[in-house]
Amino acid sequence: MNPGIRFRRFIGIDYSGAETADASLEGLRVYEADEDGKTIEVPPPIGPKQYWTRRALGQWLIETLDGTTPTLVGIDHGFSFPMRYFERHRLSPEWPAFLDDFCAHWPTDAPNTYVDFIRDGLAGDGAARMGERHWLRLTEEAAGTAKSVFHFDVQGSVAKSTHAGIPWLRHLRHARLNLHFWPFDGWDPAPGATVITEVYPRLWSGLYDAGHRTPDQHDAFAVASWMRDASQSGSISDCLTAPSPETVTATAQVEGWILGTTWPPAKRKRSARGDRKGPKMGATRPGFVNCSNQRVINGTDNPGTDHNQVVYILSCLSCGHRYGANGSDIFQRRCPTCGQGRPGLPFE
Repeated sequence: MNPGIRFRRFIGIDYSGAETADASLEGLRVYEADEDGKTIEVPPPIGPKQYWTRRALGQWLIETLDGTTPTLVGIDHGFSFPMRYFERHRLSPEWPAFLDDFCAHWPTDAPNTYVDFIRDGLAGDGAARMGERHWLRLTEEAAGTAKSVFHFDVQGSVAKSTHAGIPWLRHLRHARLNLHFWPFDGWDPAPGATVITEVYPRLWSGLYDAGHRTPDQHDAFAVASWMRDASQSGSISDCLTAPSPETVTATAQVEGWILGTTWPPAKRKRSARGDRKGPKMGATRPGFVNCSNQRVINGTDNPGTDHNQVVYILSCLSCGHRYGANGSDIFQRRCPTCGQGRPGLPFE
């Protein structure tokens, strides 16, 4: 095995938070890649279910990841929540404690339990552990188009799959003490370790021909194939490196980190005319980056301090500081922490 290659098997999982833990889900797909360049779909266990269930997948992972083959696993849902969630609910910023607390309030692994049952107060106690849909983790900002783990009921939402999937991470962690959950167990896994990571298929799905695969199949295929290709090229080591500065690293070890994202996020191209002469159309659009490296996260319903303005949440791409600003000020805003900008407006 080449020195830069840590793994011999690569498993990509496109997750689904639909229905219950025992429902047969067409959107739940698993692909496995090997060192020889083969990437094949892993079918569900033989039985009456045509597709994988979340419970069957959890059990398969427990049985498969026995430590005999160094494996890199990429799962398409959030592994943790934004720091503001920990602050609001006064939780210790430690991932194992978060898993226990989450599962006590969101028992989405229980029989006959939908995520929406808990959201509606029919099971669990989700009302005591809610977040805001505009809350983003740093890694979601880094990905550019990833949605919040609390942004339910929209196209491309990861909220349901995250709330449905987290209990199974806890099951897997308790059943297989040898597994390395990245980055919570450290940024640099030991050689030969089996590593579980969060992935965002959109980063890589365009790199591979979809063929006759469904979108869910292709996402899982792309994850497994890219992880194998990155391992063989040696670039996977860079992807497993902690982001900088240290403040981002410390936050990411609580919030989690999407494999392949970097900090600061890559800037999007702006008009050749620039953005210095005043606000342009789209300056309030989530993802917009102004000339001082300040990125728009989302708008709020809070009134601003300028005429007919509301508060928008901005994030500094240099230091990660988040603050509120009038929409009319976005084009010229500088970071209050590292750019000598004016104090931000409250947004919660």
